[in-house]
Amino acid sequence: MLYVERDRDGNIIGLRYSSDEKATEKKSIMDEEILEFLDKNVDADPWVQLLSLSDIGIIRILEDLIDLLIRKNVILLTDLPEEAQDKIRERKRVRKKITDHTIMVDDIL
Repeated sequence: MLYVERDRDGNIIGLRYSSDEKATEKKSIMDEEILEFLDKNVDADPWVQLLSLSDIGIIRILEDLIDLLIRKNVILLTDLPEEAQDKIRERKRVRKKITDHTIMVDDIL
């Protein structure tokens, strides 16, 4: 789902992954109005853009699925390749910092 920002005339002027004071209306990425906006405002093929927009949501689903499988002892984190383990650990650290609202540049670097 995407959050839509509109101008005074009701035209879409921006899309967001989360709601804010300018974008509170929730729409499916397959909504005709979204497709038209992307077609007019994005140089890339709108279908490629839609796929890219949905990647963030899918990544979050996969993270949650991996966490669930580990909690239920279906898999161990160490069953995954070392590179995958490192990426999962890093994303967990970044998400924790964001959740704590104390993210600093030094924490990322």
